[in-house]
Amino acid sequence: MTASLYIHIPFCKKKCDYCDFYSIPIDADSKEIDVYIDTLCSSIKYQFECHNVDKVPTVYIGGGTPSFIKSSRIEKLLSFLESILPSLPEEFTVEANPESLTEAFIAAVAGAPSCGITRLSIGVQTFSGRSRKAVGRLGKTGDIKEKLKLVSASGIDFSVDIISGLPYQHIKTLMNDIELSLLYKPSHISLYDLSLEKGSLIAEEVKKKKRKFPNAETAESLWILGRDMLESAGYDQYEVSNFALNGKRSLHNIRYWRMLNWIGCGISASSTLINDDMCEGIRCVDGSMERLDKITLLKETLMMGFRFIDGPDEALFKKRFLHDIEYFIPHTVSAWRKNGLLCTEKTALTKEGLLLLNRFIYECFLEIDFRNN
Repeated sequence: MTASLYIHIPFCKKKCDYCDFYSIPIDADSKEIDVYIDTLCSSIKYQFECHNVDKVPTVYIGGGTPSFIKSSRIEKLLSFLESILPSLPEEFTVEANPESLTEAFIAAVAGAPSCGITRLSIGVQTFSGRSRKAVGRLGKTGDIKEKLKLVSASGIDFSVDIISGLPYQHIKTLMNDIELSLLYKPSHISLYDLSLEKGSLIAEEVKKKKRKFPNAETAESLWILGRDMLESAGYDQYEVSNFALNGKRSLHNIRYWRMLNWIGCGISASSTLINDDMCEGIRCVDGSMERLDKITLLKETLMMGFRFIDGPDEALFKKRFLHDIEYFIPHTVSAWRKNGLLCTEKTALTKEGLLLLNRFIYECFLEIDFRNN
């Protein structure tokens, strides 16, 4: 089986106020981290054997904060991966946050060609000290710049994450965030619109009117400004929130958007495995298994595929579902094309259509449910 590998490192120094991912604030010297790494290696080995994995096109180590754990622990995990990966992955990404990024960590990652590590994903979010403090984000502007300088000098490809819609953010500060990021020449930039996810500290405090954020209209205007700046700088939008220089798209994320097989290892990580011949799949999270029947798989393929600037892979879609996309959602496709929000030459949303992705997917699901009831 061919499957990508996602490895979850849940540890961090402090949970950011907007974070709804599974993460564990912990002391960096805690022995629990060593136990977790050992268990993680055993889990990866078991999953590979269980699913007969013989090709791993991409690997992604995310968190939490992978750069928070000591470089010796990362080196141990990388050494294990070197022993078990059937061949070098085409892309191997490790996440890092500037406040915990060290020269030793950069050296451990950039100096591990035997594992095939190709890129770092750096969670900058913003250079504004005021906005960082307002959302409980660690790190100071000067330190962030210094860490990006070190990464840039290491020669490894890297991506930068920026968030729009933060407290105290306005046109000038967002422009500054993007301009400063560009100075270090990342090959890829993700521009996320801050969302108040249920369960996060921020969402609860906004609900109680303890915090204030830019209104929806201002936040959208900020994001569009950021998008236009990135495209003017040569970073093409290839997904709702992702921009890349030519040839530098995230291959791992593209596999998610294409609904191709991936195995997730570590606490809260999920696996999704598709049987195209049977037009069904399974999803595993923390030991529980969910069957993806044809309709569920169809919906998820559309939901993930239309995030991509090229839309769902039409050849793969027809192979999987025996019909083209328009067969399942003819009225939605027709209406959105008529309004200029869906491309005429391919089944993909236009850039303006991408701004209305959630509405489009909602209409797709309504039509699918209507046709199947």
